[in-house]
Amino acid sequence: MENKEVRLRVWIEIDGSKFFGPGPAQLLELIAEEGSLAKAAKTMGMSYKKAWDIVSDLNTRGKEPYVISHKGGEKGGGAAVTTHGESVLKQYRQFTEKLYALKESETDLLKNL
Repeated sequence: MENKEVRLRVWIEIDGSKFFGPGPAQLLELIAEEGSLAKAAKTMGMSYKKAWDIVSDLNTRGKEPYVISHKGGEKGGGAAVTTHGESVLKQYRQFTEKLYALKESETDLLKNL
């Protein structure tokens, strides 16, 4: 029996270039949890430079900054997701949940292939 599946991958583009999707969303979630860009990158198996590039792109091309970083101190540096970043992340998650629910409910297409 054949395994048929509809697959979705959702991202947002700005001027035809990928801006926000599953990777940046996961990175923001981990920064919020860990309080650190370095720890978030490590958890994702990504280099610090790549994580920094993603955050820099979000902060530069986005309407407002998504992440703020804190310089060292007694406890060292850190990073935090801004209110704007949290809002975009929440909206993105709600949107993708609706799409995945729609995908699950519309299985008739697969029966007719």
